[in-house]
Amino acid sequence: MAQEGFSRYDTADYLKTEDDIAAYLEAVMEDGDPALVAAALGDVARARNMSQLARDVGMSREGLYKALSGEGNPTLATVMKVARALGLRMSFQTSQAHASNGNEAA
Repeated sequence: MAQEGFSRYDTADYLKTEDDIAAYLEAVMEDGDPALVAAALGDVARARNMSQLARDVGMSREGLYKALSGEGNPTLATVMKVARALGLRMSFQTSQAHASNGNEAA
């Protein structure tokens, strides 16, 4: 019997367009897990050019891989630098659950 071979799945292979990237990051942000957000930024960075991104952010390529691995613990400053270098903008909005509890600002 022939042995089946499988290639390793890498999300970065499927992040082809800006819309793909935006939808992916929006879905990840819904979960709210900081490690998952960092890993997702790492996926986007791999989909682009990790070496150039590291230069743009002012970090070593290895340091950036580690910070965005999902096991790293990047600072908010690092996350914001990476987002900016990727052409992304971070923003906040009121959650639906918060607004439906009558906690809307007057």
